[in-house]
Amino acid sequence: MAFLSKAYDKLKSALKKTAQVLNTDVRTLFVPGRQINEEFLGEVEERLLAADVGVANSERIVSTMRDRWRLGKIKNRDQCQEIIREEMLAGWAGTSRELTFAASGPTVILVAGVNGAGKTTSIAKLAWYFKNELKKKVMVAAGDTFRAGAVHQLTIWAERLGVDIVKHKQNADAAAVAYDACEAAKTRGVDVLIVDTAGRLPTQEHLIRELVKIRDVVAKRIEGAPHEALLVLDATTGQNAVNQAKVFGQAINVTGIILAKLDGTAKGGVIMSIRDQLNIPVKFIGLGETPEDIAKFDPAEYVMALLGEKGE
Repeated sequence: MAFLSKAYDKLKSALKKTAQVLNTDVRTLFVPGRQINEEFLGEVEERLLAADVGVANSERIVSTMRDRWRLGKIKNRDQCQEIIREEMLAGWAGTSRELTFAASGPTVILVAGVNGAGKTTSIAKLAWYFKNELKKKVMVAAGDTFRAGAVHQLTIWAERLGVDIVKHKQNADAAAVAYDACEAAKTRGVDVLIVDTAGRLPTQEHLIRELVKIRDVVAKRIEGAPHEALLVLDATTGQNAVNQAKVFGQAINVTGIILAKLDGTAKGGVIMSIRDQLNIPVKFIGLGETPEDIAKFDPAEYVMALLGEKGE
């Protein structure tokens, strides 16, 4: 929890654009003398949709406001914001966001995602987190042999972070990289092996087959592997990220999501949509460009930051 607390200011800063939509912009709807009415409720719903909170969430929040308004229980903007807070905090129970670690030997984490989503940077952040926050011995495998420059980029990150890397030449067999990485991880006493995979659209069948092949290779070399299959999504794409995750989820067994680039968007409410439309927990969020700009996702802190509230 100490790590989360340290990250809260970054989270709040990352969600500043979304908070502007949800908090400040909603408040501006209350011009002097304006009362809550259907027009006002419609504008609140527009603000929620603009933040990519999602249609179902927006409708539920506004419906609650409407019911309480008709009963005479709310009359001002602060009461409306409290309803937004209550509704956003509801519905998170029953979903585990904890990582699965191997009982013994290396824990293997596959990382997938389309090119441009922030996959390589997210892998660097994961490596930093495991090494510095959890004190684990980390290795990365440069399995994105398909994209020009991907192996080189991951090599630079590995050198900067001081973690081992297993790599082959560009266009090499990615499954062979995964095989060698598993063997090296066992030999060198590695705690966490992070395997990069080719940036792909889920509709590219030959690349999906390659991903399945990587999964099968690590499963044969290390018991219980892969222990996690994390999908990197770009928060700036909003609802498109949700649609992307649905297709990926049909292709591979995604166990968690890393939501990258949360600091560059006014669509931070997309996590609400992910929660409601996918059965995949958000486990990490990216809060900036440096390796330490990562945090485990915590719903309570997320909602506080989303509404621009101060942490304790």
